[in-house]
Order: sequence, then C-alpha cells, then structure tokens
Amino acid sequence: MTWFSAFFHRKRLFNVLTVVISAASLPGIVAAQTDSTPSKTDDQDAPTTLEAEQMTGRPDREVILERNVEIIRGGTSINADKATYNIVEDEVEATGNIRIKQFGDRYTGDDLKIKMDTGEGYVSHPTYRLEANNAQGKAERIDFETQNRSKVTEGTYSTCEGPDPDWYLQSSKLNLDKDRDFGTASKAIVYFKGVPILATPYMSFPLSDARKSGVLPPTIGTTSKGGMEILLPYYFNIAPSRDLTLYPKIISRRGLQLGAQGRYLGETYSGETRAEGLINDRVTGTKRYAISSTHSQRLAPNLTFSSDLNHASDDDYPNDFPSTITAASQRLLLRDMVLNYSGSFWNAAARASNYQVLQDPISPIGRPYDRLPQLTFQAGRQNVKGFDWSVASEFTRFYHPTSVRGDRFVVNPRISYPIINPGYFLTPSVSMHATTYSLDKVGPGSSSSISRVLPTLSVDSGLIFERDTSFLGNPATQTLEPRLFYVYTPYRDQTLFPNFDTGLSDFNFSQIFSENRFSGHDRISDANQLTAALVSRYMDASGAERLRIAVAQRFNANQPRVALSTFGEVSRSDLLASISGQLTSTLSSEANMQYSQSLGRLVRANYGVRWQPKAKHVLNLAYRQDTREELGRLDRLKQFEVSGQWPITNRWYGVSRVNYSIRDHKVAESLLGLEYKADCWIFRVVAQRVPTATSVATSSIFVQLELNGLSKIGSDPIEALKKNVPGYQMIN
Repeated sequence: MTWFSAFFHRKRLFNVLTVVISAASLPGIVAAQTDSTPSKTDDQDAPTTLEAEQMTGRPDREVILERNVEIIRGGTSINADKATYNIVEDEVEATGNIRIKQFGDRYTGDDLKIKMDTGEGYVSHPTYRLEANNAQGKAERIDFETQNRSKVTEGTYSTCEGPDPDWYLQSSKLNLDKDRDFGTASKAIVYFKGVPILATPYMSFPLSDARKSGVLPPTIGTTSKGGMEILLPYYFNIAPSRDLTLYPKIISRRGLQLGAQGRYLGETYSGETRAEGLINDRVTGTKRYAISSTHSQRLAPNLTFSSDLNHASDDDYPNDFPSTITAASQRLLLRDMVLNYSGSFWNAAARASNYQVLQDPISPIGRPYDRLPQLTFQAGRQNVKGFDWSVASEFTRFYHPTSVRGDRFVVNPRISYPIINPGYFLTPSVSMHATTYSLDKVGPGSSSSISRVLPTLSVDSGLIFERDTSFLGNPATQTLEPRLFYVYTPYRDQTLFPNFDTGLSDFNFSQIFSENRFSGHDRISDANQLTAALVSRYMDASGAERLRIAVAQRFNANQPRVALSTFGEVSRSDLLASISGQLTSTLSSEANMQYSQSLGRLVRANYGVRWQPKAKHVLNLAYRQDTREELGRLDRLKQFEVSGQWPITNRWYGVSRVNYSIRDHKVAESLLGLEYKADCWIFRVVAQRVPTATSVATSSIFVQLELNGLSKIGSDPIEALKKNVPGYQMIN
C-alpha cells in the first residue's frame, strides 16, 4: 500500500497546488477542461478539480486537503479549511469556514458532507442565499436531498438583504424544491420588524413566479355590513391550463361563507366559474349564495359558443357582500348563451338570454324581456361595382310574466354608394326597416298581428382642409373638417306597437350621426333632419393628435312625432361641443358639453384634466353635470371629483379619490390610502366608501402587507385603486 504526501511553501500569500491525476490512477478525479458553466445534469460526468496548500492521502481511496481548500465539480464548488475527498464514494467531508456555491446558490457553515455526483449531503449551522429569488436565511442544518431539493431544519427564510432582515419566516422544517419552484414550512411563524404577525402549522410559498398548489396567505379585512372578515384560501394548480381556488371566509356578523373559483384554458376554449354562499346567514337567518360562470369555445373553424351565467339568492346580496362575485351596485344579472357561425361575408347566431332583477325598494326598475330565443343573420359586401350592401335580420321570441309578449321578425336591407377622395367624401344610402309582430296577452281592442315597413334615405358628406401651423410652439398640421348628414324617414304611428327592447339612445357625437334616435327595433323615428358638424384637429410631426375641437347640432325640418315619453324633439337639437387633447407629454384634458337652446343653459357637461409628470405621479380633476329634464330627480347629478397617486416621501405614497355631490351637499364616494415601499416588502392601507343602493352605502378597509417572494397578508386593495384612480400604477 503506497502513501503519498505533498507540502509546498512559497513566498506569496497563497500557495496553491492544483493536483491533476489521471482517471486511471485516481478514478473520478481529472482536471477541468471546460470554460463554460455546465448544466446541473452534467455534474455526474464532469471532472473534479482539487486545490489546497497541502494534500495527503491514498491514490485509490481518499485525498486529505488542508488550508485554502477548493473542490470544483461542474457547477458546484466547495471551499473549506480542511476536507477529505473519498474517491470510492465520490464524497466530500469538510470542516472550518465552509463555503459552497451550487449553480448560483451559496451556502456557508461549520462542516459538511456531500456526495459530488448526486448532491446528497448536509451542512451544519449554515447560512444560505438562493440565486433565483435572492432569498436568504440561516439554520441549524440543511440536508441536501438532491442538487435541487433541500430540507432546512430550525431555519429562517427571507428575501430581505442584510443580517437583520425586516421580515423573515422561521420554521422547524423548511422544504425548498427548486424543481417544482416552491417551498413549504412547518410550524411556521412570520416575523415583521421583530414582531410575530402570523403563525401557522403549515404554509407554502413560491421560489419563482410559477404557479403552485398550496395554502395561500389569509386575507383580513372589514366592512360596515359584515364586520371583520378573514379569508383562508387554498390554491390547486391542477394543470398548466387549469386551477381551482377554495376560499372559506369567516364573517364576524354573518358566519362562515364557502367559496370556490375554477379556471380553465384550452386551445379552443376557456372559462371561469365562481360560487360562494352561506348555509345560514346569522343576520337574515336564510341561505344566501351567488354564482357566476363564463365560457367561450370554438367548436369548429367558423363555429363558436359562449355563455355568461349569473345568479344571486336575493335582492340584497350585492349590498351585503359588495366585494365578492356581484358588484355592489349591480341590479341586473345576465344569463346568456350564444351560438355563432361566421361565413366569408355573412354571420348567423342563436341566442337565449334573460336577466335576474335585483330590486331596490326605493328605486325599483322594470324587468327586461327574456329572449327565448333570438336568431340573427347578417351579410354584406363592400365595393361591389362601387356599391356597399348589407342586410340584417332577426327573429326574437320575447317573454315577460306580466306584460305583452310575442314574436318579432325584423329585416333591414341597406345599399350605399360611397365616394371617397382626398379632401372630401359623399355617401348616399337607402335602407328599409320591415318589422312584423305576433303577440300574446294583448289588451282589448288591440291586434295580435301588426307590421311596419319604413324606408330611410340618408346622405353623409364632408370636406377636409389642412394647413401647416404650430401648436404650443412646435410645427403642426391643422385640419378643418365640416360635415353634413341628412336623414329622411316617413312618419308611421307606432303607439300600438309593443316595446320589447327599445329606448332613447344617449345623445352624443356618435348618436347624432345615426339614422334612428332609438335603440332596438320597436320604434323607428320619423326624420327630416340635417346634422351639421365642424371638427378641427392639430397633429404634430409624427401624426399624433394633440388637440381636437368639435361642435355638432341637429336641425329638424319637421318635429319628430314618434316618442317613448312626453319629452319630444324640438326644431333644433341641443348643441354638442367637445374639446380634448394631449397638451404636453404630461398634461391631457377633455371637455364634453350639451347645451339646450330652449332652456338657455348647459344640461350636461363633463370636464376632466389629468397631469402625469412621471411614473406613479398622477392627479385627476373632473366635474360632471347631468340635469336633463327627462331624467328622474334621483338620477340628476352635479359632482366634482379629484383623485390621484403621489409620493409623499421617498418611500411613502398617497392615493385618494373624493367624489362630492354638489346637489346633495355630501361626499358620494371616497377612497383614501397610503402605500409604503421598502426593499423587500410593501404595506398598503386603504379605506373606501361606495353607494350600494339609492340610500345605502358600505365602507371597507383594506390592510395588506406584501412580503416579496413569500406572500401577501391581508386584503388586496389593488383592484379598488385601479378602478377609482385613473392612471394608478403599482409601486412594486
């Protein structure tokens, strides 16, 4: 048996001996030959390099290394004061100032034992840092099951920098699985600023952004309706395209609410279903629940199906549970299914839909008609020898438990001849609207079968002038675009026709250039009218629109006689005006006005200004007024609103929204919040008050602590912030 020893001294600070022994004399130990970092799967076949100031050992059994020891195999390197490399077992034992680097992950400790081929082993009294998410911690011991799986005994975990992290997870056993990108903790306590804030017998957390199954952090919040709420969700990552979240919620005043959300996604389909409920609401003494489900699918290359189904147990569900499936102010819950086929120039669809009506006793609303079914067909082509043609048809069976019901068949063919050239356009059109009804439950003296055929002639025309000018000192192009739109439709008495789905369209720049003042097919307005409009735009050198000014008014040669209410048209419509623009790179504004010449005042106005000088800096000002006579007293409004997000200090951000009702002399809606961004955590506290019915409002408080790389503890206010503050940006 032959022993060898080597001991060398040099005058430099570090005397390093690199030993390269052929595989024939020392199996498994050869000099490193590759410059690039190998993959993890290459470690078993990679050469091993040993470096130290002193080496002794037996060539066929082991090598003992002392002082400035370094052992390298592929992506793994070990540094220590002393180490023994067992050649037969391909195993390293080391003591003193242990430092391990394993594919970017770093460990230190007092002593270690590790198999170089599999990565199996342990290190005692270690500290560690993971490369993937920059997490760090310390422990009594870390056991390496493989190069990607380890068990941390009596250890800590944090993504904060430094020896004294702002937050850390302490656990009797941590399992870190980099293959599956998640960790688990047993008998875990989360400390924040040295104070325990969460204790749990078990929790899981991500090691990357990949989804994973496990217990999600609890959500804690409070509302004026339910009191304290504690949500305890569990997430199932069923497959890359499917997941399920169970979220039992404890509501202090009402009891236990059970909820679930499932999502799925395929090459030709996708969908989501949510359901929640209380077996016994302690406040009402009843069972309460809500369900929402959406689905869309391509059944064939041109055939699609979609559904949107919603239901609540009672009228007050959205008011009592405003932050769940149903929105707080939602009063119509849609149930809708559509089958659609698209051809090369035509489209056909079959629909079945109805609504669940959630009534407010102070302001009840009518029940919409069910469409059971609705069949539609549309076809059209452009530029057929210069002509554009289209036809739209529809058959609908309308059902209502207490009102007139029946079938309606509509055909609406149209042909036009657009003439479009640089500087002008002219489009004459002619269409026909044919409707027939077959009715049930009609009143005495009314016919169950009625029909109507009405032609419509229209001419749309406009000019476009341009000139070079400047805008705020910069070169720009200004346009002047006058437009005239004429419509003629003869009068037909329609007072005996039912009203299944028709309403007066909102009067705006889009509607003023339409042929019919009504939406739906039950009323066709008579018209002998001319709409005049003038638009001017300023565009910069890139073609971007910097300012737009528009005015429009409709002139009636004959006062329209078809109406749904006593508020009919006059000889001249209200005047519409609009100004909008991106005045600078940080400042934009918009103003829309509706002026009644008969009343001599503005009846509707909307003004808004947004200043956003940089990211996470935004201020919005808005004023809304709507005092049209056709509105009910409760629907008229005069409101001023201010909202914004702004840094208070280097780390503190303020966010708020106040909507003040000038008519009611009170705050209609409000939101106030603070956000704090540290290096490894974010804190948010947000208070919100929203109306849920005519005379009812609910208040909510969101408190959230987001621990980067671990979890979010508390109730999430992000959706409320994005909805209430235009231009809001997350601070992380």
